Amino acid sequence: MSLSNIATTERADSFLHKVKRLCSSYPFLPALLILILLFLLNGLFNASSVSFRGVSGLLSTYLALVCLAIGQTYVVFAGDIDLSAGTILSLVNVVIITLMNQFGGDGLSTFGIMGIGILVGAACGLFNGLLVAWLRLQAIVATFATSIFFTGVALYVLPVAGMPAPTIFWQTYFGSIFGVPFVFYVVLALAVMLHTLAKTRLVVELLAVGDDQKAAYQSGIAVTQTRIKGYVICGVFASLAAFCLTGDTASGDPLVGSVMTLSSVAAVVLGGSMLSGGFGTTLGSVFGALTIGLINSLVYFMGTPPSWQNFVQGLSIFNCVNAWRNHE
Repeated sequence: MSLSNIATTERADSFLHKVKRLCSSYPFLPALLILILLFLLNGLFNASSVSFRGVSGLLSTYLALVCLAIGQTYVVFAGDIDLSAGTILSLVNVVIITLMNQFGGDGLSTFGIMGIGILVGAACGLFNGLLVAWLRLQAIVATFATSIFFTGVALYVLPVAGMPAPTIFWQTYFGSIFGVPFVFYVVLALAVMLHTLAKTRLVVELLAVGDDQKAAYQSGIAVTQTRIKGYVICGVFASLAAFCLTGDTASGDPLVGSVMTLSSVAAVVLGGSMLSGGFGTTLGSVFGALTIGLINSLVYFMGTPPSWQNFVQGLSIFNCVNAWRNHE
């Protein structure tokens, strides 16, 4: 091998090393690059999709998945998983819809009912946390079982889909304040929440538990309580996801969130978090969820036949996950 070839190889290795180090410092970076690429492709096939109105519509549709992916991330930080996240969303959806229709759905009662919805989500998360962390059941088995249980409860509360949401609820979600769509205020509130949580010890403790439970215990971290808190946070964000989905669909459906659970896990992986725990960011999960949304819209804009859309969407997500894994 000539000296010039050796020098070229060394430069390439150095470049790859810098890329890997950059991705280690900013694990959401590959997801962000994929998101930008998909955004440009969407604009190529449908120019209106990259307009201000198009972005607002994208957020309105996929804000529920963003919230669900964020909640899933805090569980994954500790090396766990929540296969009931989507069914918690469904349960909160039917609970708040039923209560709103029962109590009239005016402004004051709506806020109170949303508070009840958050309590329902937190209670479901606590139940999952006790099963997994306290009783030491396998997370994938325990949360799969609770997903069936939560679905049964949701079907008991609302056996048939279609109960409408109060007008004030969905009009607010699709409305504007000072000319700015309401969903952008929701995004701002989410950003503040994530920034606040990132400054707490809980996130550091969750990551420490996910990295090495034994070492975390020896360093004085209450491992069991920390894992339970992760599930409670997931339940709370599932409630927020239910609010967004209720505003978007303007109706109640006891099965609406079931298909979103695996999408939330995919968003977490796309965002750079490790399912084994100890590494990742919530910002990456946000980008991952929006990536899934842009993939879905791109498949639609490309005119893919309906019978092939799920296949193309799944293949696209698989390729995006592989693209990120190649940076590890």
